[in-house]
Amino acid sequence: MNRLFSTLQYWLVNHPRILHFSWTPGQTFGSSYQFLALTVAAYLFLTFLLSRIPLPSSLRRPHILKPITALHSFVLFLLSFIMALGCTLSIISPTARPHFHHIICFPPHTPQSGPLFFWAYIFYLSKILEFVDTLLIILSNSIQRLTFLHVYHHATVVVMCYLWLMTSQSLFPVALITNSLVHVVMYYYYLWSAMGVRPKWKRLVTDCQIVQFVFSFAISGLMLYYHFTGTGCSGIWGWCFNAVFNASLLALFLDFHGKSYANKKAAAHKDKGL
Repeated sequence: MNRLFSTLQYWLVNHPRILHFSWTPGQTFGSSYQFLALTVAAYLFLTFLLSRIPLPSSLRRPHILKPITALHSFVLFLLSFIMALGCTLSIISPTARPHFHHIICFPPHTPQSGPLFFWAYIFYLSKILEFVDTLLIILSNSIQRLTFLHVYHHATVVVMCYLWLMTSQSLFPVALITNSLVHVVMYYYYLWSAMGVRPKWKRLVTDCQIVQFVFSFAISGLMLYYHFTGTGCSGIWGWCFNAVFNASLLALFLDFHGKSYANKKAAAHKDKGL
């Protein structure tokens, strides 16, 4: 067990590329404002365009789309697990910031370097990879799944992750771990669905997302306490954007949850003659 832990610790925390990682605006790939703006704009434009023009039927063949969807889901399932594990090991590593206070509240002017920021960077890039979700929805001709919640979430979360890095935002390690764990569950579900198996616990995915947002607000209260009773926490303006974004997502997810499962419950009662 100790050998396994040591191996994971090296490859996910102490490897030189991770240990000495540094986010340098204008030099690190994807770190410029232009890259962020063009990426989000291209996503929104292509989503609008592709959802409204007829695509060749050759691109919509299930025997092609299902393996691609399964592979995409497996990659993001595995990547989400690795990110959650890597960030967790970085927190408990003596080469990072092992103190609970510092995980909740980075000291002002914290440099964007080290294992925690490496995993924040990988997380940021993974959110761009998740744009493929939208393309697969369009190609599968499941436009009803292409909701405002879906597009808004995919576009705005990239901005949020960018601000984590640019502002050295406090509390992002907790957000990264919880969100990655939710995505482990979500992409595990998508993986089985793509292989033709429909797990009966689809509702669990939405429930986990709602719990994640509620937890983020609860832990944010502790961060604000540290901020206003101490010397301040790094990236407070980035956190403000994060808080507004999470509040909007929570409202949208609660609305989605109510409409989706309340209707199903009503239909079930109707079928039973209740």
